[in-house]
Amino acid sequence: MAFKKPTPKPGSAINEVTLGVGANAITLGGESVLPFYSFDGTIPNSPKIGIEVSDLGFENAVPGIAELYAGTSTPAEAAAKAAAVPGVDFVCLRFESADPNGQNRSAEDCAVTAKAVSDALGDSKPLVIIGCKNNEKDAQVFDKAAAALEGKNILFVASKEENYKTVAASVGLAYNQKVGAESSVDINLAKQLNVLITQMGVDGKNIVMNVGQAAAGYGFEYVYSTIDRIKAAAQNQNDTTLQMPIFTPVSSETWGVKEATASAEDMPGWGDVEARGVSMEIQTAVSVLSAGSNAVMLRHPKSIEAVSALITALA
Repeated sequence: MAFKKPTPKPGSAINEVTLGVGANAITLGGESVLPFYSFDGTIPNSPKIGIEVSDLGFENAVPGIAELYAGTSTPAEAAAKAAAVPGVDFVCLRFESADPNGQNRSAEDCAVTAKAVSDALGDSKPLVIIGCKNNEKDAQVFDKAAAALEGKNILFVASKEENYKTVAASVGLAYNQKVGAESSVDINLAKQLNVLITQMGVDGKNIVMNVGQAAAGYGFEYVYSTIDRIKAAAQNQNDTTLQMPIFTPVSSETWGVKEATASAEDMPGWGDVEARGVSMEIQTAVSVLSAGSNAVMLRHPKSIEAVSALITALA
C-alpha cells in the first residue's frame, strides 16, 4: 500500500499584532500550526528578531557588542547603528537609567530619549520599549513615552500583575499602543493577566505576551514547557485568552549567567568569553523559537546572524 501523508487539521490561529508603521512595520503571530511546521499549514509571519539597546550603553560589553556601538554617544545614535545590523527586524530600547536604585532618571527625561530614538529610526524599524524592572517606575516611564510616541504603534514591555492597571490604562487605552503582558513562567498566570488586561478594555489583539525567560540550562525547561502549553491551549483548544503572540527577551538573561561573564583567566577550560556568550544566546533563542515564541530579543550581531539564518532556512 502506498504511503499517504496525513494532513492534520490546523488549529485556531494566534492573533496577529502589528508593530511600527509604514512599509517596514512587522506582524507577529497569525500561525495555526506548530512552530516552523509550514508543511502542515500556513505560517503568514515568520518569527522576528529584535536587537537590544540600553540607554546606558554597553561600555563593558564583550568586543563584538562594544565594537558595534563604537563612536556613538547617545541612545539615538546607538539605535540607528543597531537597526542596520543584518537580520534585525525591530529595535528594543531598554531604560536601565530609570531604575530608582541606579540613576533614577525621570520619566520625562526617558520620554525625551524615546522620542529621539524613534526619530532616529524613522520608519526603518519598529521600536519596542522595555522598562527597568521596577514596577512603579516602569508605569511612569511607559505613560510619558507612550504619549510622546502616540501613533507609532510601539510595544511596551512589560505590564505585570503589580502595575497592569496603570500600564494598560495609559499604554493600551489612552494612547492605543501595544501592551506587553509579563508573567512568571506559568500558563495560569499568563492567562489570568491577559484576562485582567482585556477586562479593562484593551483589545486582546493589542497584547503580546512575555511569559518569562531563562538562559538555557537555568531552569529553562519550565520556560519551554510553558510556551509549549500556551500554544497548545491557544491552537488546539481555541483558548482565546492565550492566543496572543509571544515575545521573549533572550539577551537580558543569557548575557548575565556565568558562562557568558566568567573571564578566560578564571575559567581557562571554558574558552573565549565572547564565544561562550554568543553560544548561550543562540541556544536559548533557537529553543524558545522551537517552543513557539514569535519574537526574540538578542544582543550580539553574530547571534542575530545565526538565528536569522535558521529562521530563513526553516520559514
